[in-house]
Amino acid sequence: MTSDAPGWDAIDAALERLYPGVEPKHYATLRKWSLGGADPLDGISFYARETPVPHWHIVSYGMSELYSAPNPDAEWSGWGYEFTFRVRRSPGETEPPVWAANFLQNLARYNFSSGNGFAANLQVDLNGPIALGYQTLIRAVAFVEDPELGTIDTPFGRVRFLQVFGLTLDEHAATQTWSVEAVLKLAAAYAPLFVTDLRRKSFTGIRDFADKVAAGRRRDGSSTGSLAVAEFAWLPDGDGYRLIVGAHAVERIAAILRGRLRFGRTFVVDGPDSSVEFSSGSYGLGAGNDSHILRIVLTDEALDHLTGVLVPLSGVSPVPEAPGLIVDVRQSLIRDSDGNVVERIG
Repeated sequence: MTSDAPGWDAIDAALERLYPGVEPKHYATLRKWSLGGADPLDGISFYARETPVPHWHIVSYGMSELYSAPNPDAEWSGWGYEFTFRVRRSPGETEPPVWAANFLQNLARYNFSSGNGFAANLQVDLNGPIALGYQTLIRAVAFVEDPELGTIDTPFGRVRFLQVFGLTLDEHAATQTWSVEAVLKLAAAYAPLFVTDLRRKSFTGIRDFADKVAAGRRRDGSSTGSLAVAEFAWLPDGDGYRLIVGAHAVERIAAILRGRLRFGRTFVVDGPDSSVEFSSGSYGLGAGNDSHILRIVLTDEALDHLTGVLVPLSGVSPVPEAPGLIVDVRQSLIRDSDGNVVERIG
């Protein structure tokens, strides 16, 4: 316990209740972010667990206020959470997975640099394997409240323990075309305490899981109201408009469109410089006075034709039943952390 760090002490106290008398393996940051260091987290603790499956329970220090509070009356401390992560542990494994610590530092670095925070039931496509150098299908994550640590009160405000859970791309697609919360509830039956296992196969290969996802999509549609896509834009094209979409994203966009518009819901796709808002009704197409947002209203027939041309094959296609709308699908290049092309789609 460190008397000059009341926020840190509060986290330690919560962990002591869960792991009485257990000394974790702890990695401390040598040069703090506030002093110009590269790592925002001041420390990361690893607890070796045997139940319900052998795993490392990993907890961060640094997303909340550890030493003092700029606003003493704030309801939430700092960003309002600390990260946790549960990673499957091999038999006899005694050294913590360094890649997991690096991953949490990368999440924190993005958070601090961009100002964009995380929350329960948020999902993120990692654009590659969660752990470089591992053969794994885990290429996305979702966030849940840690099922054992929950939310605590500290001297500087409340802190939620926000747990990272690794997803395959099929599972990630299910969270977008149906519901993050619903998919996570199904996953809990196969991943107790939301332990991430780099070696596992997709839950979508389990018949009961896949059937429930399909039934949920038919019943509920999609809860994804907006989607950020790096390879997405629109441009005026003659008397109409051209949608430019990377082949990597087209099937996702098509599935969410069906799950939104058929239920009377709008859907927004955000590219780096422009956005498109889709809705259902009498066909209409135009940017109006806002040159940033293109609004497309689709009949059921136009929706069918649009989703029909949103396939991962490079090419330009007009959309029947949607006069003036052209879809331009372009090849996507998937790169590794060094910028090397490892996959071409389309």
